[in-house]
Amino acid sequence: MTLPFDRPVRQARKVTQPTITLAHGGGGTAMRDLIEDVFLETFAGAGHAPPEDQARFDLQALLAQGDRLAFTTDSFVVDPLFFPGGDIGTLAVCGTVNDLAVGGARPVALSCAVIIEEGLPVETLRRVAASMARAAALAGVSIVTGDTKVVARGACDKLFVTTSGIGVVRAGLQVGIDRARPGDVVLVNGLLGDHGAAILNARGDLALETTIESDCAPLHDLVAALIAAAPGVRMMRDATRGGVAAVLNELAEASAVGVRIRELDVPIRPEVNGFCEILGLDPLYLANEGKLVVVVPPAEADAALAAWRAHPLGRQAVAIGTVVAGRPGRVIMETRFGGERIVDMMVGDQLPRIC
Repeated sequence: MTLPFDRPVRQARKVTQPTITLAHGGGGTAMRDLIEDVFLETFAGAGHAPPEDQARFDLQALLAQGDRLAFTTDSFVVDPLFFPGGDIGTLAVCGTVNDLAVGGARPVALSCAVIIEEGLPVETLRRVAASMARAAALAGVSIVTGDTKVVARGACDKLFVTTSGIGVVRAGLQVGIDRARPGDVVLVNGLLGDHGAAILNARGDLALETTIESDCAPLHDLVAALIAAAPGVRMMRDATRGGVAAVLNELAEASAVGVRIRELDVPIRPEVNGFCEILGLDPLYLANEGKLVVVVPPAEADAALAAWRAHPLGRQAVAIGTVVAGRPGRVIMETRFGGERIVDMMVGDQLPRIC
């Protein structure tokens, strides 16, 4: 039975202009049209609830999944917006999901805030929103709240996206960058440097014939498989800006240990190696968006690798080195020629705007 005070059927709002105008950020009907047509319809579907200024969660439901809440945030300014293997929307969802997962959290929900340059085609925004919705569905999370701002031409470059996320940490799990111990084994789940190489190649400055795809992917299931196989895992990090080199240097400093890796064991695609040789780049510093660096006790290394290799995102998982007591704070690579070199933390970025 329909009562007189039941919620009325809401008329679907539609964007009528082909490009974003300043009115779309002004708080009036144009902004409502944009939010409902491009974002709410895409993220929540036609049956979405009336928009509120916040999302609300059932605390009992969260407590049933773990004993701690994880919270993270990240901004994405990648150029170009679309690249082989992904786009800024996929990147924003996967990046935040992965930041939660490496803390041992099961991702639950995300927010999405966008800064849009006046003149951006509405169709571009629709493509990005659709990519975000697909990536969120793949990761099993909902995009539950957000914000939209429009700035004048030249005040930003096309589109910037900020995503925040919450997740629930499994009871009893303790991981951290400061928990590595001498004798531990360093693992990665596959080929390194693909994302950074894909972004630079997509900019078209070099006109290379090789197509390199980004490794952008949500890693929550891969983390779950690792924890099940190696419950004593010490540390997990996704190797984004600064690449594997940055993660290992942070680990060495925070845990007051040394790290030794073997160049022959570091998995890098031949195309990426060739790309780096042309440009004088080091693939250890290239960004990844689907690669984990983890440290596990030696007794659990084989089980961890077996679990990863049974997963589509970990089929090329390998051990690349060990944690050592000597030279705390240093990362040393054993080169393919039998020598050693220090893998230091970079001062700046090899490549700007790669995520």
